[in-house]
Amino acid sequence: MSSTLTQGAYIVAGLLFILALAGLSRHESARRGNRFGIAGMVVALTATVLAATAGTGGSGWLGLLLIVVAMGIGAAIGLDRARKVEMTGMPELIAMLHSFVGLAAVLVGWNSSYEITAYPTIHDVEVFVGVFIGAVTFTGSIVAFLKLSARIPSKPLMLPFRNWLNVGALVLFVVLTVVYAAVPEHAVFVRHLLLGFVTLLALALGWHLVASIGGGDMPVVVSMLNSYSGWAAAAAGFLLGNDLLIITGALVGSSGAYLSYIMCRAMNRSFISVIAGGFGVEGGTVAAGDVDYGEHREVTAEGAASLLTSARSVVITPGYGMATAQAQHAVAELTKRLRTSGVAVRFGIHPVAGRLPGHMNVLLAEAKVPYDIVLEMDEVNDDLAETDVVLVIGANDTVNPAAAEDPTSPIAGMPVLRVWEAKDVIVFKRSMATGYAGVQNPLFFRENTQMLFGDAKARVEDIIAAL
Repeated sequence: MSSTLTQGAYIVAGLLFILALAGLSRHESARRGNRFGIAGMVVALTATVLAATAGTGGSGWLGLLLIVVAMGIGAAIGLDRARKVEMTGMPELIAMLHSFVGLAAVLVGWNSSYEITAYPTIHDVEVFVGVFIGAVTFTGSIVAFLKLSARIPSKPLMLPFRNWLNVGALVLFVVLTVVYAAVPEHAVFVRHLLLGFVTLLALALGWHLVASIGGGDMPVVVSMLNSYSGWAAAAAGFLLGNDLLIITGALVGSSGAYLSYIMCRAMNRSFISVIAGGFGVEGGTVAAGDVDYGEHREVTAEGAASLLTSARSVVITPGYGMATAQAQHAVAELTKRLRTSGVAVRFGIHPVAGRLPGHMNVLLAEAKVPYDIVLEMDEVNDDLAETDVVLVIGANDTVNPAAAEDPTSPIAGMPVLRVWEAKDVIVFKRSMATGYAGVQNPLFFRENTQMLFGDAKARVEDIIAAL
């Protein structure tokens, strides 16, 4: 395959990736965007494999065979995991996939360190930066996977001087980069020693960065690692001289960075404060404190059905509890029943609901809830005061009035859904345990709030039966 054809294919693939991002920005066009992305990747892979194996005679066919076998094994594993993973397991699966990108960047960097180029200093900096970003992404993504899958505690690791450790690692990386670029190419042992040390340093930094971030900040971590994986891919593109990999990595890196910014803004936190360590406790704990919020009130499924029958407008605010209960299809059926009866039903989605940006939107789309009634927090918040009933299904921190009313709360200032302004609020929960941030929720004790305990899917089905 000629160089001209390869570059032409890369331009086509790059345009398809941009169209994919544009399509994925809206629910209505998400499927089309996904198809653009698949088409772009097919073009990119085909052009890259043909270019890599062309003009090398018999060894080219052997290389092509090895690549096809490797891709076949990877595709088989990927398809198997995609079929088996539940929507609740999607965040940790994505975190694990990010780790593969980081590991690939590390391997590409080490391989490229053996190359002799016309611009050795620039090449050495590219190698060091690529290995560093890749190694940070690799271990950081593994820790995120372990936290999201509850294999390790979600609470932040609070080492002494942890922020100084992170800053020190970054400063040391810069110094080592300068030293590596200054060492002559014939000093192979010294160069490999420096590269090996920075690899270990980056692996440790990636582990410590994410381990120090609490469970309440996990949505930001996922988007942050998404950005890191993009920059790691771009660095690998520079090392391989692959323009498309640079373009793709830049698209992923920049979109992931912007998504991280959106997540931080949704929690009224700076990106630096998240990196410096967040808040979070292990699930199932009950918040302790001296504040007496009073007694909570409970409601039955029949009582909830009665409130819904007499309501003119209903807003549903889902959270991670809806995902764990796999209640989205029951919620969709309840929505259909209520709308058929003339009740105006809408969904209010907080930007950090769940463990992954857009987690609730994907679940509701899977259950075929109409896109036009799934609204963002800012679109529905001002209407909650005029709403008859709000159903809080598995959400906690994102509907906590302490964020708006208690300046001493750990989540003070965080924008939340003001569900307490509605006439009646029904909260679906398994128990009175706190949310992922480990902060008590005064909403549960409000006069207009009633608790409906149990599995969210079962309770919604009970309400449907009562209706």
